[in-house]
Amino acid sequence: MSPAFLAVIAVILCILFRILNVSSTPQIPSIVCKDGQFMECFNKIAPMLREPYIPTRLWGFSGHIQTIIHSIVGRVKCPWPLGERVYLSLTDGSTLTYDLYQPLITTVEDDITVAICPGIGNSSESVYIRTFVHYAQCHGYRCAVLNHIGVLDSVQVTSSRIFTYGHTDDYSAMINSLLKKYPTTNIVSVGFSLGGNLISKYLGEAKRPANIIGGISICQGYNAVIATQWLLKWQNFHRFYLYVLTENVKSIIMKHRHVLLSDDIKQRYQLNERDIAAAATLPELDEAYTRRVHQFATVKDMYSWSSSLNYLANIRRPMVFVNARDDPLVPENLLEPVKQFAGTHNQSLYIELANGGHLGFYEGGLIYPNPVTWLDRAVVSLIGGIVMSHNDLLVAKRTAETSDSMAI
Repeated sequence: MSPAFLAVIAVILCILFRILNVSSTPQIPSIVCKDGQFMECFNKIAPMLREPYIPTRLWGFSGHIQTIIHSIVGRVKCPWPLGERVYLSLTDGSTLTYDLYQPLITTVEDDITVAICPGIGNSSESVYIRTFVHYAQCHGYRCAVLNHIGVLDSVQVTSSRIFTYGHTDDYSAMINSLLKKYPTTNIVSVGFSLGGNLISKYLGEAKRPANIIGGISICQGYNAVIATQWLLKWQNFHRFYLYVLTENVKSIIMKHRHVLLSDDIKQRYQLNERDIAAAATLPELDEAYTRRVHQFATVKDMYSWSSSLNYLANIRRPMVFVNARDDPLVPENLLEPVKQFAGTHNQSLYIELANGGHLGFYEGGLIYPNPVTWLDRAVVSLIGGIVMSHNDLLVAKRTAETSDSMAI
């Protein structure tokens, strides 16, 4: 081989190694938690939080690669958990469904239901949701997965809307249905990406059922106004990710166009189908469709109303937030407010990983990762920590009540 050819190969390899961050070293997650007692529960249940997260060696240190593989491949050796589909008719005429999965072991003392809200355009049939559900079932948890309206091909849209970024009524309907079926169960809310925003906003909007003992938010952006402005930029492939998200939502609208874009609906909300089809970004699509259907004056008003950051201070449940610094969909500056929240509020925990991308968190192996991701293992452990914290508080309360009665 000629020296010139070898030099070209060397340059290409150097570029690849730089893009893939192969020279990076595994890091221990960064933790922010004001409440020592709350943190101690996770130290007991989730020792992995004190250990380095080891991404798949060849490509796992790239947030872009993790995100792309997650969106295209999902999880390796993905199971298909068996459950039942529950149908709910809502007051606005919408048909809402959620899938219910029973635990695969019965040795767990606590009756815990994990109420899962998937990411944008996802459902119980999404690969990463199926993997997590099966892993949670194997640890004795009942799981319920909200199917965002419009996502499932097998369920027709029956009203003038699909899911949105900030309306929590669908999730609330699932919770109420679960409590009718299992009045004594304790519920842990778990949300991925958009779902993390929804469950955080849901818990901060109003007084919620006492059965909800905590929430876990994964890879959400907290502030839709700033996040969208950031994604509109071209550098670092931000605009590419926004394009993919836009086409995903647009395809759902077009799939149900016979209902969502009927002549009556278009006239009622002043919709122009050509503008909807031509939208190249989410703000354009939301201007042409979403904000009109939900009657917001501007897209910015809708984004501000939808952002969970504006509701965190009102949350009265234990909360855990998980993010990765190399998430290409969530800028680092959006992580500062939630760090401050966790550092100033009891029963709040913020976990930040250097790597993981957006909902990736693959670990182990040189090229082929482990079937169960770091995220799957971590969230099941975090659920255990929330349950332990809840039980410890109950024991402390009963002890205090007993002491008071004896003193009288």
